[in-house]
Amino acid sequence: MGFPPRELHDLQLRARSEQQTPEWKARYAVRSGVEGTVNEFAHGHGMRRCRYRGQGKAHIQHVLTAIAVNIERLSGLSPAQEAPAPRRPTAFQNYLDQCELPRPKSWRTLGS
Repeated sequence: MGFPPRELHDLQLRARSEQQTPEWKARYAVRSGVEGTVNEFAHGHGMRRCRYRGQGKAHIQHVLTAIAVNIERLSGLSPAQEAPAPRRPTAFQNYLDQCELPRPKSWRTLGS
């Protein structure tokens, strides 16, 4: 068993104590909300490696895969189902509300 140098140990302690603050947890909540979607793309749809060469073609692959995932998610909903209860606001939406910034309209509510 080894011990890290004193500077590294102090840095780790400082980082761990910072992670217990409400401000850090609020910032992390924004990131953690996206992790599931990123994981689905990377592992479920093979997006770790591009099929095509070049940034333009890779971008098209990512956009088309995102469209396919959205269609797949929407197809799982029955048309006879009642609209689900609205979700709680995300950490990002709470941040926008705190800063009194307007929330962008969701594509789901544009026709309403």
